[in-house]
Amino acid sequence: MQHSHSRRGAVVGALGAVALGLAACSGTSADDGNGEATEFTYWSTWNDGEVQQEVMAQAIEDFTAETGIEVNVQWQGRDNVQRLVPALNTNEVPDLVDQSYVNTYGSLVAAGQVQGLSTAWNADIEGQTLADIVPAQYLEYIDIELDDGEYWMVPYQLTSDAIWFDAATHPDLVDNTPQSWDAFVALLEDLQADGHTPIALDGDIPGYNVYWFKTLLLRELGPGALYELASDETGAAWDDPAVLEAAQKVQQLVDGGYFIDGFQGSQFPEQQQQWASGNAALLFMGSWAAAETEPYAADGFEYSSFPFPPGTHDSARVDFTGFVVPSTADHAEAAQEFAAFFLREEYQTMLGEGAGLLPVRQDVDVNPVLDTVMERLATADSFHQQNDGVAFPGYNDTVFWAINDDLVLGNLTAEEFVEEAKEATISYWEEQA
Repeated sequence: MQHSHSRRGAVVGALGAVALGLAACSGTSADDGNGEATEFTYWSTWNDGEVQQEVMAQAIEDFTAETGIEVNVQWQGRDNVQRLVPALNTNEVPDLVDQSYVNTYGSLVAAGQVQGLSTAWNADIEGQTLADIVPAQYLEYIDIELDDGEYWMVPYQLTSDAIWFDAATHPDLVDNTPQSWDAFVALLEDLQADGHTPIALDGDIPGYNVYWFKTLLLRELGPGALYELASDETGAAWDDPAVLEAAQKVQQLVDGGYFIDGFQGSQFPEQQQQWASGNAALLFMGSWAAAETEPYAADGFEYSSFPFPPGTHDSARVDFTGFVVPSTADHAEAAQEFAAFFLREEYQTMLGEGAGLLPVRQDVDVNPVLDTVMERLATADSFHQQNDGVAFPGYNDTVFWAINDDLVLGNLTAEEFVEEAKEATISYWEEQA
């Protein structure tokens, strides 16, 4: 499962057996006698056997062959940063981790636990630097700079979102996508009338449930609106009528019975599998939807998508997943050397074509299932991040998401949701004082 990036995609060609060491603590002495590291430790966000892991493993093998630097890798999975936090004051800190922006900022960056990555950003990558490779338009919306101006992340993957559907079953949606909320609701009504379940949703995943309120709010007030709600210590921002209107539209989905039966008690990935099997028409999901559901897709399934219907605003979501070096890493230079190495065209192409993900490089081919998402990003006038960039420590997972879950699961009315979220936000900031 993933909240902000991919799980598993279409099969990549055999990458060969890669003999890699298990994780070692970064506190060991490992240099060539001249102060140059001969190894470093990497806690990966990928699980052993995933297509993304196979791509990373191939890059590690090639990196060691070219540089002589051994990579002691542990395939930790999506909770690698969660495991890192309690280890920060020990001698078991890795030299490199990779995760999404939202999962690294609150846990590491806000706590001052990362290093600037000037070595990686200044490295020669096939005649380019990271400043040439990472799209400048995204850096305007995703702040990965420390106070001193150094970047704290080396992005290697983009994520976005879309409303996904099977073009073979719903060919009319390919060129006739809803252009307003009312048109979207009318589509849901038509799907119901034709005997289709409109929307699949795994209701046990808070990060997926919040897609609806967050996007509806940003469609009305624009990028930064959710961040303003979360950061307002007085709670006054929650009194904006547009906030209640967004919540009422979420309640409209619940009351209309548009979500798949059993979504309240589902266990991920049950409902997205139901969608891929043809038992629901639409899935509001990240750009990893095709990669993650391909093993369960019905015969002849044709992945396609359309953007969430526009409102007063029409920004596109874009996020970074990338490498971060903890502040206490002993072999930071070697770790940064590998981070830059992974931005080579070869490995970015493997991510895009084989694993069905969005590489950060714009000069490589991407799996055709992502054509509609790529088109959306290429034509968008503005962008927003997952959770609108809200990554205050503990706010999402212990404050806001639980209340939003109650709205999506039908336990709160829109009015109750706004009041509870406002009070919880005030309390959160009081506790931070």
